[in-house]
Amino acid sequence: MRVVVVGGGVLGTFHAWQAVQRGYEVLHLERELEARGASVRNFGLVWVSGRADGAEVELAQRARDLWTEVPGIGVRTAGSLTVCRSEAELAVAKEAAARPDAAARGFQVLDAEQARERNPALKGELQGALWCARDAIVEPREVLPALRAELQKSGRYRFLGGREVRNVRTGEVVDDHGEVHAGDLVFLCTGAWHSGLIRELTDDLPVRRVRLQMMQTAPLDDALTTAVADGDSFRYYPAFNSPALDELPPQESIAAEHRMQLLMVQRTHGGLTIGDTHEYDEPFGFDVRSDPYEYLRGVVERILGRPLPMITRRWAGVYSQATSDEVVVRREVADGVHLVTGPGGRGMTMSPAIAEETFEAIERTGPSAGGTPMAPATSERAGSSRAGDGR
Repeated sequence: MRVVVVGGGVLGTFHAWQAVQRGYEVLHLERELEARGASVRNFGLVWVSGRADGAEVELAQRARDLWTEVPGIGVRTAGSLTVCRSEAELAVAKEAAARPDAAARGFQVLDAEQARERNPALKGELQGALWCARDAIVEPREVLPALRAELQKSGRYRFLGGREVRNVRTGEVVDDHGEVHAGDLVFLCTGAWHSGLIRELTDDLPVRRVRLQMMQTAPLDDALTTAVADGDSFRYYPAFNSPALDELPPQESIAAEHRMQLLMVQRTHGGLTIGDTHEYDEPFGFDVRSDPYEYLRGVVERILGRPLPMITRRWAGVYSQATSDEVVVRREVADGVHLVTGPGGRGMTMSPAIAEETFEAIERTGPSAGGTPMAPATSERAGSSRAGDGR
């Protein structure tokens, strides 16, 4: 069987991975020479901790296991600490650690001394932290080329960058070079590209685009041994919804305006990736705002107890998020042509399991009637203000 995958981001690349693992021949098309969207503009967090109950956390748990099974991509099973700087935030952490599934999520409440033992770089303000052993880290700018290198070893994989798809019909894809590519199955994993061909194929997708801002520092002369979040992240992840959450004081105005939480990861070269913001109303600005960066700088410096290294990069990104109760939106838009989109900020975390689920559904039931959902996974809180906009 020949499979054509359109979209070179993490979701498309894992659909290619699943196809090759099943013995299929794969042609992989990407309109840029290399993926340049949300898949390379994120933290590289495999973020299990805050996922919604049911299908969402089940997919995240499965994806976390799948990430560690892929050779050559350098997954760091470092875990995460959500730093609590007040008793109110610590109360939310304690309620999370009392959940029936706390052990499965790897939750444990640490006091300040235990948190610093786990991550000695946290020399600043904290009352304690929520430890999540299941969270992990990959390098977003490196993982896609590494995955493709592993795929090419099969002899059944070919990547073509710089090819924008202009037409899709049952059994074939036409690119902007005029080449026709035959495929028994076609997967459209086009990320935040909702217009053009995608709109022609289906105009009622329950998705929206979300814009975020992030930054990266010069190398820190200290090791950040875990991923780090702050107490504001409790507000954005469904697993932390509890009576204690309702007792948190309002966010600072700049954080509330930009729907901010702190997520922080140290890259393999020593620099820190820090963010992020959330913007939901289009048209998005084309500029990058400085005030959210300055706010985040202050939060990080209080947690680390030291000045940040120089900021060397700032950027914005846009991802596609489902507005329905689906964890990811799947539609068969023509016979054998499957659109997979809208994982939101969960894309880096869940793509291995989303791709696996896609193929399992097709192999179990065969193609569905055109335009109908194909075995969608659902999340009881998707689309809400606490719908898990993290990575």
